[in-house]
Amino acid sequence: MNVELWMWTSVIGLILVMLLIDLFAHRKAHEIAVKEAAIWSAFWVATGVAFGVLMWNYFGAEFGQQYFAGFLIEKSLAVDNVFIWAIIFASFAVPRKYQHRVLFLGVLGALVFRGIFIAAGSVIIESFAWVLYLFAAFLIFTGIQMLRKRSEHSDPSKSKFFRWFSRIVPSTNEYHGQKLFIRKNGALIATPLLMVLVLIEFTDIIFAVDSIPAIFAVTSEPFLVFTANAFAILGLRAMYFLLADMMHRFVYLKLGLALVLIWVGIKMGLHDIVKIPTPISLGVIIAILAVAIIASFRVTRVSGDNKPEAVKVGE
Repeated sequence: MNVELWMWTSVIGLILVMLLIDLFAHRKAHEIAVKEAAIWSAFWVATGVAFGVLMWNYFGAEFGQQYFAGFLIEKSLAVDNVFIWAIIFASFAVPRKYQHRVLFLGVLGALVFRGIFIAAGSVIIESFAWVLYLFAAFLIFTGIQMLRKRSEHSDPSKSKFFRWFSRIVPSTNEYHGQKLFIRKNGALIATPLLMVLVLIEFTDIIFAVDSIPAIFAVTSEPFLVFTANAFAILGLRAMYFLLADMMHRFVYLKLGLALVLIWVGIKMGLHDIVKIPTPISLGVIIAILAVAIIASFRVTRVSGDNKPEAVKVGE
């Protein structure tokens, strides 16, 4: 796949323009309603799909399918990330009208960190091909661990990282609009929003450890890895406001995500023995996620008395 420099600069420029449009559209703090979140979610998904169609037409069906496989993996794994965001916002009682700005900064940081991880991963794989087997083993192990703990969700606000950061950064317990810092008695003090932002960045780095090797299992092209990640991440904020209050409905999603990680780990581990065609790999991923989502909505609709309690995302 021959990707010229102008393609990289054009994509990065497009991403920056889209971020500026999003920032301008949400420049005033306000609560994001479900309708608004649905419109923005549709926009971001359509943008990601349109880019995939462009890749398909320009580079051919194989690379187009690889992009869509990576985009789907990143998008589906992001749903679990959304659940953790809901826990963080609930733990710090972040008002809904301030949540978008924090997520915007969080996504901006996620793009930077993932770009670094992807660049490092590409160099490592090119220099040491055997590392793919380590990635494969890690993905299978992570998938099995996710299967074992599919009903558990850790609370980052109770982590060692949180306690460490709280000790070294002076902070106040009160919110001051969307400010991350305020001056108090001449000293610069952090507001709770800074801790929320740091935790969101920290959890995304943890999730990237799973998602980056997973996407390398379906494509080794850095351009496709980066763009699939970028367009999947850009829609995370809207996805959060659309799905956070109904996360209790996705009771089998983590099971599906675990099976996806195991599947791509097996595919990566067998790449020297048997080459699994991209359409088959993409079809398996779609089938697993579709069954997990449909089954989740069916069981929570039928067994209303037993469904888990919804996560509240702040009043």
